[in-house]
Amino acid sequence: MSYLGVGVSPGNVPVYHGSNLKVVDRRVRLAELVLRFLVVANGLAAAYSLVQGLRCVVSMVRGSVLYSKPLAWAIFSCDQLMTYLTLAAVAAAAQSAVYAKLGQPELQWMKICNMYSKFCNQVGEGIASALIVSLSMVVLSGISAFSLFRLYGGNKGKNSARW
Repeated sequence: MSYLGVGVSPGNVPVYHGSNLKVVDRRVRLAELVLRFLVVANGLAAAYSLVQGLRCVVSMVRGSVLYSKPLAWAIFSCDQLMTYLTLAAVAAAAQSAVYAKLGQPELQWMKICNMYSKFCNQVGEGIASALIVSLSMVVLSGISAFSLFRLYGGNKGKNSARW
């Protein structure tokens, strides 16, 4: 049992099905929740990237370029949201992996990578690939910001002559 119940749920959870009460012994570990969050966040980022890719293909086929400021703001905002979501998921998973690798004696969490080395290697590979996804989302967000703020550029050549 961890200190203050941070790492493990209480265990016995009452579940109601109609009038029957059943007790389910299910221990939810923090690492399990973090890895699920990482998978969900990367799934959302992949779905969003697929939608954006389809939008880009359709705009290329039509031959239209993004001139709408509201659409540019929506794309920029969604890119920022996905970037921060993937970065948060990678950071949480990396912290969980550090706890699995090194343990936390103050919280009575033991090193588990000594016992489950293959699983820990696979988690490490997954976190490394998720980090690459997060960095690519940062680059995509930068491109989106450039596309948005160039719409506000105006005539810089005329204004700079006055100074």
